[in-house]
Amino acid sequence: MAVIDLPQERREMMLRELRRKGKLVAAELSAEYGVSEDTIRRDLGELASAGLLKRVHGGALPLTPSNMPYYERDKCKQAVKNELAIAASQLVKDDQLILIGGGTTTAEIARNLPINLRATVVTTSPLIALYLAEYARIEIIMVGGRINKRELVTSDAEATAKIRCFQADLCFLGVCGVHPEVGITSTLYEEVDLVRALIEQSGDVVATVTADKLGAIAPYVVASTDNITHIITEKQVSQENLAPYRALGIEVIQA
Repeated sequence: MAVIDLPQERREMMLRELRRKGKLVAAELSAEYGVSEDTIRRDLGELASAGLLKRVHGGALPLTPSNMPYYERDKCKQAVKNELAIAASQLVKDDQLILIGGGTTTAEIARNLPINLRATVVTTSPLIALYLAEYARIEIIMVGGRINKRELVTSDAEATAKIRCFQADLCFLGVCGVHPEVGITSTLYEEVDLVRALIEQSGDVVATVTADKLGAIAPYVVASTDNITHIITEKQVSQENLAPYRALGIEVIQA
């Protein structure tokens, strides 16, 4: 055990360990660095105040990527999202009822569905509805309600009630963070009930998540992670980090 007295050095090591392991446990850090748990908690508090991690009971977890407006997020990781969308599109079958939630990755899925797909798609996203208009054999149902201009989706009580009128075969879920223990999380309190409805009204639930959302958490918990049946993520994610999701019975696809 090496005593690490310099706070800046200690905190940099914590961030490296968080990136590597996906979580920090205060008691383990105290033993590893040779300082008290109070010191570790102060370090974690400073890092949390700087927006570098999320404090939880007994330690810390990664933060979900910043909640940028839709059009800013749409410019990020475009090639990666396209690869994930192509993999997701291979899960669809003719004559399915498909729910598609809002998000930049789910919008990419809509652009990459098989051109001759025969299906009914229900969506809360006006943009996704427009992308689907070019598919001659897809029936589009746009769920109405008040549009969140920042996220470009309907996410109010009216939209949630409408979603509960459907029993879908498949749902493509837009999520802010997925953690095996904490669950599916969102940065928006007002969309929690809607996303829960999307999950509850679907047979298979597919989360397409970039690597930075896997193992990360946002402030509002939507549902436990075992509600997801498929996770589609990047090839670079290690098997060690994917193991907890597979242990929950989730089919993990890397694209």
